[in-house]
Amino acid sequence: MIIETIFSTLNADGQPNFAPMGVVWGEEHITVRPFRQTQTFENLSASGYGVVSLTDNVRAFVQSGLYHAVLPHFAASQVPGVVYQDACAWRELQVISLGGDERRAEVHCRVLEKGRQRDFLGFCRAGSAVLEAAILATRLHLYDADWIAAMLDHYETIVEKTGGQNERLAFQEIREFIGR
Repeated sequence: MIIETIFSTLNADGQPNFAPMGVVWGEEHITVRPFRQTQTFENLSASGYGVVSLTDNVRAFVQSGLYHAVLPHFAASQVPGVVYQDACAWRELQVISLGGDERRAEVHCRVLEKGRQRDFLGFCRAGSAVLEAAILATRLHLYDADWIAAMLDHYETIVEKTGGQNERLAFQEIREFIGR
């Protein structure tokens, strides 16, 4: 099962990088599948460490995925890395093997440490719609403009009907990104 997370790594200078990342979840092992041309892959393969944060804050997915924001964070306890500050829970990871193909890596990691700050209650329908719209915004080159517009209108209806202020702000940020 693929779980949507915020994945963080450190570059050679110790600067954090945050990226939304669907990971194959396991209690003792997690598989990460970044594209090879990304900062996430570069950092993960160079350092051998990463942190996967579970959060219900959909703005983190939008800000890190579309705007490359450095999210608020604190130091991981067992690996050279950082935890997203608004994480419900997290896993500190060590790379045990690198595979995949020339386009997308498959990085198998061992969980070295588990942390928790609060319960993850899940996403409301609006949160799920924001996640789907954010993913769509990263793949604009793959779809017809009319189809994209129709999907965004559909997602926006869900956000307006079922979301709170955070989901509405996140969706507005997606619209602004796509508008550029």
